Amino acid sequence: MTTQTKMEFAVQMTCQHCVDSIKSKLQSVNDIKVLEINLADERVILQTSLPSSQVLEVIEDTGKRAVLIGHGSASSAIGREHLGAAVTMLEEGQLKGVIRFVQSDRNKCIIEGIVDGLKPKSIHAINIHEFGDISDGCTSCGDHFNPYEQPHGAPTDEARHVGDLGNITSNENGRAAFTIEDNLVKVWDIIGRSVVIHSGADDMGRSNDGCSKTNGNSGSGLACGIIARSAGLFQNTKKFCACDGVTIWDERNVPLAGSGRRRPPQSAL
Repeated sequence: MTTQTKMEFAVQMTCQHCVDSIKSKLQSVNDIKVLEINLADERVILQTSLPSSQVLEVIEDTGKRAVLIGHGSASSAIGREHLGAAVTMLEEGQLKGVIRFVQSDRNKCIIEGIVDGLKPKSIHAINIHEFGDISDGCTSCGDHFNPYEQPHGAPTDEARHVGDLGNITSNENGRAAFTIEDNLVKVWDIIGRSVVIHSGADDMGRSNDGCSKTNGNSGSGLACGIIARSAGLFQNTKKFCACDGVTIWDERNVPLAGSGRRRPPQSAL
């Protein structure tokens, strides 16, 4: 059975009709359980095993804007909840992606992501690397995260690097959407490290080449990002950025920094 997690979305809602429309749409999808829709707080809480990107599309199919603002375990007995979720953002040229990590219990981490801008129908290794240092691109991320000094392998191998997450495959449009359930990755151990998407496929340590047991002959890094703590459930109350006035609804449409960010009104300066 696929592991379920809880998700918290900020959703632009102005009336009870909005609430009813969103509730009806979510309930029409298998494997989504609506836990709460709060009109006053513009908040939707649900439980599902579906990727957050897919749930976001379901909500926005009602014509309402939505933003994932919290992600956490469906169980309240996990412990270390304040480090239960993490996220990394990748951007290198046309390649862009977001990868999220949620510790569903002490022994299972759910890893879901979308990476755009890959070559159509191509296969690429994805790994957690030991350093959160991208000062020299992916080169400065170091080796695969391997605290137990194991040989490189497949995600299903008993002996493998903790950072060995296998391969992702892009579709005809160059998008790779994936969900991985892993029993070695712990969110509290990987925050501050990095994720690297490699130029080639991972051979899972199965070849006789000397690099196979080190990096799976997966080639150089195409894109990389630092793994940062992400808000868990009920931990993100931000509606706008105080420094530049950008709302959560507009953040996806503007740069993270620089002149393209909206400036606050003069009265607020």
